[in-house]
Amino acid sequence: MMRRLNATDEAIFDYVVVGAGSSGCVLANRLSAGGRHTVLLLEAGPRDRSPWIHLPIGYGKTMWSPVHNWRFWTEPDPNMNGRKLYWPRGRGLGGSSSINGLILMRGQPQDYDAWAQAGLTGWGWDDLLPYFLRSEDNDDDLGPLHGRGGPLKVSTIRARHELIEAIVAAGESLGVRRTRDFNGLDQEGVGYYQLTARNGLRVSTAVAYLRPALGRTNLRVETDAHATRVLLEGGANGAPPRATGVEYRHRGRVRQARATREVLLAAGALQSPQLLQLSGIGPAQLLASHDVPLRVEHRDVGANLQDHLQIRLIFECSKPITTNDDLNSWWRSARIGLQWMLARSGPLAVGINQGGLFARALPESATPDIQFHFATLSADMAGGKVHPFSGFTMSVCQLRPTSRGRVEIRSNDPLAPPAMHPNYLSTELDRRCAVAGVRYARRLAAAPALAPYVRREVKPGPETPDDEDALLEFSRDHGATIFHPSGTCRMGVDANAVLDERLRVRRVDGLRVVDCSVMPTLVSGNTNWPAVAIAEKASDMVLADASAPAAQANAVASQSTVA
Repeated sequence: MMRRLNATDEAIFDYVVVGAGSSGCVLANRLSAGGRHTVLLLEAGPRDRSPWIHLPIGYGKTMWSPVHNWRFWTEPDPNMNGRKLYWPRGRGLGGSSSINGLILMRGQPQDYDAWAQAGLTGWGWDDLLPYFLRSEDNDDDLGPLHGRGGPLKVSTIRARHELIEAIVAAGESLGVRRTRDFNGLDQEGVGYYQLTARNGLRVSTAVAYLRPALGRTNLRVETDAHATRVLLEGGANGAPPRATGVEYRHRGRVRQARATREVLLAAGALQSPQLLQLSGIGPAQLLASHDVPLRVEHRDVGANLQDHLQIRLIFECSKPITTNDDLNSWWRSARIGLQWMLARSGPLAVGINQGGLFARALPESATPDIQFHFATLSADMAGGKVHPFSGFTMSVCQLRPTSRGRVEIRSNDPLAPPAMHPNYLSTELDRRCAVAGVRYARRLAAAPALAPYVRREVKPGPETPDDEDALLEFSRDHGATIFHPSGTCRMGVDANAVLDERLRVRRVDGLRVVDCSVMPTLVSGNTNWPAVAIAEKASDMVLADASAPAAQANAVASQSTVA
């Protein structure tokens, strides 16, 4: 049953999905397929009409856009010398998949097997692989671990760049094999990334999953619709409350949408826990301090925050072959523009980071523990104005950080951004890995294959010695997010886990979370594709539960209550 939303009427749907990002667009497509179920997708941001979204290199523009980016800042982090760090997050259809670096990465098989070994049945590598394959349409023949025909278009970077080739050769000289595929059984290697792009255009989840579904009469998409709380009913005498819908602000009005089956939060690792807390689901003391009535105490809502801390080393190139040189010259800018318009190729078609490397920096690591992003440009920060010299960047991050932070509401105002405490470098292991990563980058730069391209090390610079204290201080002063916050509504089998293995919020009926916040531990790499696979699996679980006789009876009872 679905009624059209308007100013005076409350609409009723089978499913209400909050957030049209990497996971939400997948849910909207899969749950509405076949026409059996009605779905409302709520997105606080706008539609994805900006050309900067669809141009791969355009994320330099969207990185600071107040329209397409939440532009969050963390709280001062004592482990980062009291700095506030900029945390961009996608705002609009496609979410962060509309503004990210387009890199296709799913992490290591061991990441998912560790989830299963912790008791999360159905979340091992063999369980997730079919969902990665179902989502993928790869343009390269990389064997049975890759898919063809899925919604997510994936492209190989065909053109070879002189500077990236030198970096690859430097990696090989350090014992890292050249690879065409970072998404095989063995992640270790150096080479070119594959991108979620096709024909010179970004393929966000809005393009891949939502656009093909927009014509369905049983799917409604509301943009500029900011969810403010989950509607909960019941819960007396020890019975769990039930999520019956969502309240949201849409074009100046407060509206409600009812869900007869389930509410699914896909607002991301920062805003899904925020929305739970605003709805009275979270740590009792925190909610009381902000005058939010407690409905269900969940100590770990917002806890377990993890992120990949990137440390960016900048070099001046000895040859004018960088993207800095293209962007700093009017005629070279015109040339790459024409290259894109005429052939959908060149720097505008491949984004910022073309090359990558996965290696082991710490002696005790059995699998790669660091990841590099190699950019043929340089700027003071990601998305900033490029330097006036020929420059390139090596960004290195620890793949499996052990530091844990938290996300908390800062008031009961649903429009206020949450308070983010990343707590970077709070463990000895993370500090050791940061130092080892910077040293590894310097070794790459000094390798015979790359050294002729390095005129000077700009950052940290020759004034920064190679001792542990100096490199750790550099990491504290200059480290930044690589845009992978996760873990804040973790699934688990222990009593404090926010979600069970079917992504259902414990002690609340009819409510699930489906995004990177569900990860108990962060995967070893970029998080967009894992968010897609999680949503693919979640959609199967939701539909399976809807087909169960008990679920059908509950849905009928719920519909009679809210209709």
